Amino acid sequence: MLKLTCPPLRWLGIAIGILLAGWISLRPADATIGKPAPDIASATWLNSAPLRMADLRGKVVMVEFWTFGCYNCRNVEPYVKQWYRQYADHGLLVIGVHSPEFSHDREVENVKRYMTEHDIRFPVPIDNDFSTWNRYGNRYWPAMYLLDKRGIIRYIKIGEGGYGETERQIQSLLAETL
Repeated sequence: MLKLTCPPLRWLGIAIGILLAGWISLRPADATIGKPAPDIASATWLNSAPLRMADLRGKVVMVEFWTFGCYNCRNVEPYVKQWYRQYADHGLLVIGVHSPEFSHDREVENVKRYMTEHDIRFPVPIDNDFSTWNRYGNRYWPAMYLLDKRGIIRYIKIGEGGYGETERQIQSLLAETL
């Protein structure tokens, strides 16, 4: 075993270890791909009555984890809203699970105000206790899970970017519903 006694080598070893741990933790939860999507556990829903996954069979569903205080979520928002507008009539349902990052994100009135100001019309369950977040094994904002017409998780997108690929996945899943 290499003994890192030279201070620069010791710090290099520590830095590599930290980077490797960070890389491993940033990978999406691929273990959930191919498995049935968990139900959304929320008593409070905005823009909709509570929805159950069993009732959504036959639709392509995007479950997006977001919070209005998240800068990255705000950057993803225009794309999610556009997909909802463009593909809702073709069978896409967006469910924006609001899981708070900061204390002011927990106030339902603040979420409602943000949704009104930003014209968010899709269903938004409030996940203040992170029960849905935990059911999905989610660890990031924003995160998008695409479900096929059988309620199976088929695609996961973590963070910003990759909008073209995400839209292609939506289109592909919608084509399967024909």
